[in-house]
Amino acid sequence: MQNSRVDPPGRTEAPRPQIVEGHRANAAAWHILVVDDDAVSQELSKDILSEAGYSVLTAGDGQAAWELIQTNPIDLVLSDLYMPRMDGMGLLRAVGDMAEPPSVILMTAYSSLDSAVDATKLGAYGYMTKPVSVDRLSHLVGRALEERYLQRENQRLQRELARRHGLAQIIGESPPIRELTRLIEVVAPSDATILILGKSGTGKELVARAIHGLSRRKERSFIAVNCGGLSETLLESELFGHVRGAFTGAVGFKRGLIQSADSGTLFLDEVGEMSPALQVKMLRTLQDGEVRPLGTEHSTKVDVRVIAATNRDLRKAVAEGQFREDLFYRLNVISFTTPDLAERREDIPVLVRHFLDQTCARLGRKPLRIMPEVMDLLQSYQWPGNVRELRNAIERAIALTQEGEIRPHHLPPEIRAADPVVGASWWRGETALADLERQAILHALKRSQGNRVAAAKLLGISERSLYRKLDRHKLRDAPPP
Repeated sequence: MQNSRVDPPGRTEAPRPQIVEGHRANAAAWHILVVDDDAVSQELSKDILSEAGYSVLTAGDGQAAWELIQTNPIDLVLSDLYMPRMDGMGLLRAVGDMAEPPSVILMTAYSSLDSAVDATKLGAYGYMTKPVSVDRLSHLVGRALEERYLQRENQRLQRELARRHGLAQIIGESPPIRELTRLIEVVAPSDATILILGKSGTGKELVARAIHGLSRRKERSFIAVNCGGLSETLLESELFGHVRGAFTGAVGFKRGLIQSADSGTLFLDEVGEMSPALQVKMLRTLQDGEVRPLGTEHSTKVDVRVIAATNRDLRKAVAEGQFREDLFYRLNVISFTTPDLAERREDIPVLVRHFLDQTCARLGRKPLRIMPEVMDLLQSYQWPGNVRELRNAIERAIALTQEGEIRPHHLPPEIRAADPVVGASWWRGETALADLERQAILHALKRSQGNRVAAAKLLGISERSLYRKLDRHKLRDAPPP
């Protein structure tokens, strides 16, 4: 075989490869494989690329190169075209079948238009004839790696934007919320069916939307249906669709929501309310990937990811014969629970601020202040309605206040009845000692119905000390609690 070589740099210092800031930020992180059966040419290419700072591996033929590619992270293959065992075109075909193939630049001493065209069709980044100049090699390698760098950056930014957008409505930094967002990011990329458990108002649909927003289906439809809000017949028609004459009033074809969610995500809220007959039909759809509209015997293939949610104990419902066991296990591939608001009280201030800003912006009102005693009441309340109840309470307070701040009397009576001492001020660990003292005084005044002598006794201090503290906290003229 005719020797082929890269022109040596000669006695003068060889020009360094072009530096493009993106891919050269950490050149050693880029792995290049030089494949050449000519030992001299192989060594020269390796020296030039190593001098530029890249990590370089070598192989004497395509077969050896293919074995290295399967066991090493390779970003770019610089390969001779004609080699024993596996030639450059064979290597190009092999890497083309990889999920994330390296870029390939082919070199040959026997240049032909046909081989260049074939290489380009097979996905080669570049094609060079030997002998190859240092400048030409440096320029083409730099361009290939810069393009790869930009692709990686674009993919990284797309993933980050998707992550931020998908998780934008999952508000809070408490441990339960951090664990929830971690789980969302883990399960979102797969197509596994997910069952979200949690009480009413904990944001199960927000979680489902976040999963969809981080999935490969994010550009397709997210279709939500409340299984508990429709009658059995209407829900069946909504989910599966119908043809004309399927039932009284079916005057034409109706596309079902399952078909509308094809290639996307179907969210079945309150799936525990689905009737036994519909459970059977939904199970068949999940098993076969097909949907059959009412009134027809013809099925249509669908590719839908199903996310279900319920506030019921489905295991108990299965044991009581109210929910099919086979459907439960089909839905319960991955499951997790949205936390109650009472389990993440430290998130209440940021949720309050979010709902406050959101509602004021929608109503065209100036931002409102939340008085400290209001926040203490909000953090003390048990929130049986969870985040939904908190949002409603804030919207109510905004509607009732004509001033620039929200005070306790703007809150619903059941929240005003909450004991502020039980609130976050006593356990957050973030509140200053002065704030704790203030809350203790307010609590004592409340218990004593404003009697300051009795309040001082409850606090274990003299009446004079109490008055000094009232002045310090500007409570002397405050209205009775």
